[in-house]
Amino acid sequence: MKMLISGGSGFLGSALSDEMIKRYYQTGQDLAITWLTRDSTQAHPDGINMMTYDELDTTDKSFDVILNLAGAGIADSRWSDERKEQLLASRIKPTESILRFIERTHTKPKLLVSGSAIGWYGTQGDTPLTESSGFETDFAHKLCQEWEQLALNATKYEVPVVIVRTGVVIHPEGGMVAKLLLPFKCGVGGQLGDGQQIMSWISREDWVGAAIFIIEQHLVTQSDGKQKVSHGDNALKTASDTPATVYNLTAPNPVTNHTFTKTLGSWLHRPTFFTLPEFLLKLMFGEMSTLLIDGQKVLPQALLDAGYTFKHATLRQALEKQK
Repeated sequence: MKMLISGGSGFLGSALSDEMIKRYYQTGQDLAITWLTRDSTQAHPDGINMMTYDELDTTDKSFDVILNLAGAGIADSRWSDERKEQLLASRIKPTESILRFIERTHTKPKLLVSGSAIGWYGTQGDTPLTESSGFETDFAHKLCQEWEQLALNATKYEVPVVIVRTGVVIHPEGGMVAKLLLPFKCGVGGQLGDGQQIMSWISREDWVGAAIFIIEQHLVTQSDGKQKVSHGDNALKTASDTPATVYNLTAPNPVTNHTFTKTLGSWLHRPTFFTLPEFLLKLMFGEMSTLLIDGQKVLPQALLDAGYTFKHATLRQALEKQK
């Protein structure tokens, strides 16, 4: 398999690359992974090829699967107007480059997997949300919607598209948990607001496992290089007969912020007496505070229906048992 990954050096892309290399090495199958980068001198692991976006515009190479994961972290800083533009551009520009490649290449990819986030659903409290649910309009939704709709243009060139809407990714050594380790280890960790907002999470190992599961499932079901349109609850409407689907990459057991706080404190053997009140969070983070205050109960219905088995069904397992 030949795979192209934008955002390959990131928290998710690097873990997925490592797991793919391990699995294909163990089974003796051929695998070539290429990371898309803007910096040709970027450090990378052995066994990973590198390609700049400029090179993508002229290459005659072909790829079986493209993973489009590039994008600046939505929770890394306040949402000023400039930051909102950066968040959008960091997703749109790589996707446009990939679409230009797909349009001109003679050997089309068999699948495009494009990133998104559960922010697509907007703020809906504790309402259970599956792939067939609607949305509430806010900045996070608009950001995800524009990114998704652009990626779906690949179906015009008969390339099937899978959109993966990712929740909060949990791993002891990275992501959200890494940012919280210092205050929690110092004994000043605590819940946010009233702590009742729902957090839809997934362990990084399950994110990687689910992404590979989805890729393998879609490649297996292709016949004669083409799939029929999917009519499942996770099917997306496009102007093409080429299939497009969406998967929520979340664990089946979302938790409240209170439960998350207590679980993290227990894992670290630290108290969690503090509370950051809602008004202070809004003062500190502005509009971005919605990510902390307003919950989403997003469920992985399509993954479960497809037969994926989660390795980490509970938050404590995700903290303790990942590779």
